[in-house]
Amino acid sequence: MNDAGPLARVLGLGKVFAGASAAALSEISLDIHPGVVTGLVGPDGAGKTTLLRILAGLLLPTSGSAQVLGHDPAKEADTLRRLIGYMPQKFGLYEDLTVLENLNLYAELKGLSGGQRTETFERLLAFTSLNPFTERLAGKLSGGMKQKLGLACTLLGTPKLLLLDEPGVGVDPVSRRELWQMVHQLISEGNSVVWSTAYLDEAEACDEVVLLSQGRILFSGPPKQLHQRVEGRVFLLRDDTDAPRATLRKARRDPASIDGVVQGKSVRLIARPGASLHPDEHGIGPGAQLGPTPPRFEDGFIDLLGGVSAAESALALAMEPKHVADGGVAISTRALTKAFGDFVAADSISLEVRRGEVFGLLGPNGAGKSTTFKMLCGLLAPTSGDAEVAGVDLRRGRAEARQRLGYMAQKFSLYGQLSVEQNLEFFAGAYALTGRRKKEAIARMVEVFEFQTYLSTKAGELPLGLKQRLALACAVQHGPEILFLDEPTSGVDPLTRREFWTHINGIVERGVTVLVTTHFMDEAEYCDRIALINQGKMVAVGTPDELKARAVSAELPEPTMEEAFIALVQAPAAAELEGAA
Repeated sequence: MNDAGPLARVLGLGKVFAGASAAALSEISLDIHPGVVTGLVGPDGAGKTTLLRILAGLLLPTSGSAQVLGHDPAKEADTLRRLIGYMPQKFGLYEDLTVLENLNLYAELKGLSGGQRTETFERLLAFTSLNPFTERLAGKLSGGMKQKLGLACTLLGTPKLLLLDEPGVGVDPVSRRELWQMVHQLISEGNSVVWSTAYLDEAEACDEVVLLSQGRILFSGPPKQLHQRVEGRVFLLRDDTDAPRATLRKARRDPASIDGVVQGKSVRLIARPGASLHPDEHGIGPGAQLGPTPPRFEDGFIDLLGGVSAAESALALAMEPKHVADGGVAISTRALTKAFGDFVAADSISLEVRRGEVFGLLGPNGAGKSTTFKMLCGLLAPTSGDAEVAGVDLRRGRAEARQRLGYMAQKFSLYGQLSVEQNLEFFAGAYALTGRRKKEAIARMVEVFEFQTYLSTKAGELPLGLKQRLALACAVQHGPEILFLDEPTSGVDPLTRREFWTHINGIVERGVTVLVTTHFMDEAEYCDRIALINQGKMVAVGTPDELKARAVSAELPEPTMEEAFIALVQAPAAAELEGAA
């Protein structure tokens, strides 16, 4: 760490928004040092974005003070904006402008011109690997490429301090890794970065971490310091007589556990302080193996927030069980293809999803996952090929199929100007619920997701975690046979993500079939089988363990799911290069 003194210092900072019942920030004090990556981590609504906006001079604090690069953001915002780079969650790219036109626009705002502009553009286009795409419209870029362009625009003017608000959200593992490589190169050149994130593996990669919750700092320091609070309390449980999801459900019934996630063929558990785990008392087979494992940042994070309370899904308990015929097929496609002009978004996709399983569609941004989803939901007509969903041929009965499935879109697709109650009523009607059935279904969702105090709140004003809960409630209130979830946990905090997977695992146990896309490779471990799509084509299909086995090499003797994803996605490109050589 550089000893030249902090680049930014915050003392007793507080922020209260008009009409809010609680402070967004309360008594925040921290230093941001040069030459390091400082991670801002915390649940939805913790205050991360508010803190970054104050540091960027975009919000005035209610109390306390801040100094950034020797300037007071509250009084010298115009001066400060020329010295820092700020990339908000929704970076303001102009989608109808090309990559180069966006760069020119932001260069004008930064006052760059002439030879300096040309030299800066050349450097940033090479740095972000966007050189081949300067004439492409920003709206036609993949999610990862949009983030790279946003980062390039943020770097105009060579700022010494970068404030990045969740730049990895919605970005596939390959692009996220590339973004991190760029950040580490910037650090090596003497820059400093504050990186807000909902991904705890990203927090683990930071030099310093500030953990916020309800506007207060719960932890500040190197990530490894947080490991210490759960030392000796983290375990792996393996029961080869049952699926890991079922093992997790049983193990979490143990009151001694405060958290559990699937990890490969095992379940990762955290015990309460001073408590001992006894999985054998909750239906786990006598041959199961329970042993300690080294803690990670995520374990300490969950423990610091008090653990995960719900071990069972209230949603699953509220749903009628579905009859699952052994070997039955819920979704079947044969050479399913969708072309937009000369661009083939999905190319001859053939797959079968069995009833009552969790099937994952994985792939980089722009791979064709969402296009495939929309075809299977009857929202997009295929160019060619066939598909059956719940026994219905989508070419002849798209409307009939839609009544038997639920769909949660990748981007929040509810009506922001309608209240929570109005959204529930609208989607209940869209799924053909009427009269008493409609009233009872809405009442169940209100109770399950605890919407009572939000019924009159506009959906667009809800925090992200509540928006996602509402989207899920609207998708399942009619009791679908098949549930399509397109990146359902993108951007939400780890506690909300666990809540979602408790619900998903629970409704699958009730016989619902789930097709899910995700960029969280830990979540891919919950899938029974996975299809990996890249550039519109299926490149691999199998169980998580089968895909990891395909990625084994001398460099990766025991690949994680993320390492397997990257290896399998990049393998075809490597093969093409070898063939060309």
